[in-house]
Amino acid sequence: MKETRTATLTETYAEKAHYDVIVAGGGVAGCAAAVSAAREGKRVLLIEKSLKLGGLATLGLINLFVPMCNGRGKQIIFGMAEELLRLSIRYGYGGVPADFVDGKIPEQKLREYEARGQKPPRYMSRFSAEIFALTLTELCVSEGVELLFDTIVSRAVVEGGKVAGILVENKSGGAYYTAEMFIDASGDGDLLHRAGVPTVERGNFHTYIGFEITLDSCKRAAETANIERALRTCSGGNADLYGGKHPENIPLYYGGSAEDVDRYLIANQLELLEKLKADERLSRDVVTLPGMCQFRTSRRIDGEYVLQESDTYRHFDDSIAAICDFDRRDYLFEVPYRTLVSKMAPNLLTCGRCAAGDGYAWDVLRVIPPAILTGQAAGLAACQAIDTGAPIFGIDVPRLQKKLEGQNVLIHFDDADIPETSDRTIEHND
Repeated sequence: MKETRTATLTETYAEKAHYDVIVAGGGVAGCAAAVSAAREGKRVLLIEKSLKLGGLATLGLINLFVPMCNGRGKQIIFGMAEELLRLSIRYGYGGVPADFVDGKIPEQKLREYEARGQKPPRYMSRFSAEIFALTLTELCVSEGVELLFDTIVSRAVVEGGKVAGILVENKSGGAYYTAEMFIDASGDGDLLHRAGVPTVERGNFHTYIGFEITLDSCKRAAETANIERALRTCSGGNADLYGGKHPENIPLYYGGSAEDVDRYLIANQLELLEKLKADERLSRDVVTLPGMCQFRTSRRIDGEYVLQESDTYRHFDDSIAAICDFDRRDYLFEVPYRTLVSKMAPNLLTCGRCAAGDGYAWDVLRVIPPAILTGQAAGLAACQAIDTGAPIFGIDVPRLQKKLEGQNVLIHFDDADIPETSDRTIEHND
């Protein structure tokens, strides 16, 4: 990491508080990291730049726990991803398929689907973005995580090759916080970048999705007694995950600058407005617009290992979770711990959308369930590093794996679940 001149900074900003762990970013990965560390008895500060937790899952209106199973009736993803899925639907709409019993669809049910020429349902659920945000706040507070909303991490102070502290800005002005360990869960690699840790950028397509209600959707909701039916998506840009319908005249959005953020928001909001103008004025209303750019892959760590699509069905000695492909049935991956760390950062690691993946593997890593699992692992790893004095890239990974297994995380997938042939059909779940 690059050194930062700190004399004038520390003179200007006296240390406000010291923590065991500071997590930058309150998306689902950041919440998982913060709660995991707090449950280990650490003093944890979670910093969020917006006014609610959940990141893309709530603020970004991507309110879908994508499939957590292999597509053949067997759940793969558990741990805090299962805990937060259940939390997301506890007080709002949504629910996983009833066919799943204790993490799998019974064989008799699977045979019935096969006899009908149908594929079994996948373990997934929609949820209320706003209610989930509220329950995440409750979870963090109940577990002793200290929350700092409406706060920007403006600078990382690096001394002796380690992050000594961070400068933040909020309504109270500037403040300086220090910690033993830092976790970048910003989704955009902001803390990594500010600390001088090597990162990689990737452009995003022209996509912008909000929620609207119409007279027809209200009627459907009333007829079915299901409030979810009242919501419909409305869009500015409507490019899909793979770039389909991305306008040729619009450069990709990398999201690492204010100019890119402004270009994305202005173009998409005006495009959405033009679409609304074509509707009858009293027939619809926009319920909510995304409170953040809906960038999926902007900046991530250049980790000690970068997950590749070709790593499908590969076992890793340092795996911290087995995960499934959210768009393709059967495809299974393991997430190496090395995707979360860099040897240039002894007390800083990452999780969620900033984990190291290349190409489509980045997409597999970044969605809600895997993001939560990498957050869970990051929080536990930070605690172990504090307790043992090891650099974050040098912790005892088998010890971490044992801890995760004790929290119901599947570390290695079963080779019996590797199919002779795989279904390459893309289902467009996200």
